[in-house]
Amino acid sequence: MATRSNGNPDRASDPTSMEPGGFLRRLAALLIDWALCNVIASFYADPRVVPWPPVVLLIIVNTFFIGLFGQTPGMFLARMRCVSIFDGGAIGLPKALLRAVLLALFIPALIMNDKQRGVHDRAAGSIVVRIPPAGR
Repeated sequence: MATRSNGNPDRASDPTSMEPGGFLRRLAALLIDWALCNVIASFYADPRVVPWPPVVLLIIVNTFFIGLFGQTPGMFLARMRCVSIFDGGAIGLPKALLRAVLLALFIPALIMNDKQRGVHDRAAGSIVVRIPPAGR
């Protein structure tokens, strides 16, 4: 957790003090990302015939966007970020890849703890938090 110049902890930069993303909001973001991946994958493969291209694309999109920017297009629309539980920054590409592969299995995402962190978040050391409205 970061500290202010007066030595007091800065709660605004502590990811554990932020409001978790929430199951329905996270599901909506995932469905948006999944729809985008299906549309893009349909340009080079028919998802009804070959089901794996959208899944691979979802892993690539999640790895790239979460690893470097902390949010996928769906998370951007849902006003959420995936940040490191330790410092509130981006988690990096290796951890984002681990998180994305586990997310693609879907079951680990449903096993959440009291802070609404799925197995994929705990394994990657991440947490999905809401982005507060501007002006707060």
